[in-house]
Amino acid sequence: MASITSLGIGSGVDVNSIVTQLVALESRPLTQMRSEASALQTQVSSYGQLSSLFSSLQTSASKLTNPGLWTQARAVSNDEATVQAVGGSGAAPGNYRVDVTSLATGQTVVAAAPLAAPSAAVGSGVLTLQAGRWDQPPMNFVPKVGRDPVDIPVTADDTLATLRDKINATGAGVTASIVTDATGARLSLRSDETGAENGFRLSVADDDGSDLSDGTGLSRFAYDPAAGTTGMDRRQAAANALARVNGIEVESASNELTGVVDGLTLRLRKQGASADVAVSSDREAVKTAIQDFATAYNALTKAIADQTKYDAASKTGGPLQGDSAATGLQRQLRSLLGAGSEASTVFQRLSDVGLSLQRDGTLSVNATKLDAATGNLAELRKAFAASDADPAKDGFARRYADLAQQVLGVDGSLTTRTQGLRSRITQNSEAQQDLQDRVERFRARLVAQYTAMDGNLSKLNALSSYVTQQLNALSGNSSNKT
Repeated sequence: MASITSLGIGSGVDVNSIVTQLVALESRPLTQMRSEASALQTQVSSYGQLSSLFSSLQTSASKLTNPGLWTQARAVSNDEATVQAVGGSGAAPGNYRVDVTSLATGQTVVAAAPLAAPSAAVGSGVLTLQAGRWDQPPMNFVPKVGRDPVDIPVTADDTLATLRDKINATGAGVTASIVTDATGARLSLRSDETGAENGFRLSVADDDGSDLSDGTGLSRFAYDPAAGTTGMDRRQAAANALARVNGIEVESASNELTGVVDGLTLRLRKQGASADVAVSSDREAVKTAIQDFATAYNALTKAIADQTKYDAASKTGGPLQGDSAATGLQRQLRSLLGAGSEASTVFQRLSDVGLSLQRDGTLSVNATKLDAATGNLAELRKAFAASDADPAKDGFARRYADLAQQVLGVDGSLTTRTQGLRSRITQNSEAQQDLQDRVERFRARLVAQYTAMDGNLSKLNALSSYVTQQLNALSGNSSNKT
């Protein structure tokens, strides 16, 4: 007998189809389990979105409870072309008159005699560069403390261009450049920093043996008036900025007056002119923070509404439709919004500062009313940031910050609900695996049973064929004898 290679060969019955259909019936609960797992995963994603939005609400509410917001200042100059106010958020409110006498400058010297081109030779020797201050009168030089003189060896192969590069490579606080005009190329040196202490002198040991005042060889780049060597012309002296702030004379190595007004930098931009700088409480920062709070609240409210809504037209609900945790959060948000506060005697409801509840549960911002409210920052701060043992005296932002901390905490409703959903997803996955294992065992039993049946039917068919043949043979022999 031929060996059976697949179900149904021996019996002629479509056993494969029978097994497939029976296994499909046994696996039917998997479809429901997978659908439930998908719904649970969608709910987890929805709660993840709500957690993120609650975190944003917490951030915006916490900003309104931060004392730094309410003490923040804003500095404004009435003429930024003359004096620019930089920073000032921590400055004390006040008014400052700034008269700019002169701006800080750096020293600039230019070679008196031009060379034919940047490629022209400059002679040889040693050029010594020293940073410091020139006193006038007389032209005495006082080296800068902490800055040693820098020696620059110059060879006969050096050109005006390579001399420039050597000076710049020293990092001595001076930048060299070459300026070419109709008369030729000249070496120019300029202090990297402004201020009287950042001047410099150039001493030369010239290899040509000539007197340093001859203006030839390397000595043409000397600048040391006290020594009588001035191959370079001074075009600008190093000087400090001079100004008067509220009539008090001040001086600075740079054009930024830092520390003159505590917490504020005054950037001088035009000499011989005056400007008024006003430092006041930063109402704009407070308005922005309150608007950001309303934006965060609205985003969260809309998300909860979308997740819990029921669409009668399509007869479908949101992922969290009917979810008690989500609807509970919605009630808490609305309850805090409707509750008044005794923290301020002026602003007892959010509507008093321009935040009004809309029919869809969101907040609208009345800019005019909010602007007026920021005119009384002391009471507005109480209305939002006050914290008291009596919850009725807590500020509005304080309440929402506390609510967000509560629901996002380890034992908070968002955290525990999300953990519960994830636990159900794990259980669902395990149940699916158990069912799949059971289905596989069921399939194996069916295959074994139908394989045995198929073999038995094959044997019976073979026996039936043999008996039929024998009977036919006997019938044939009996007919021949008659």
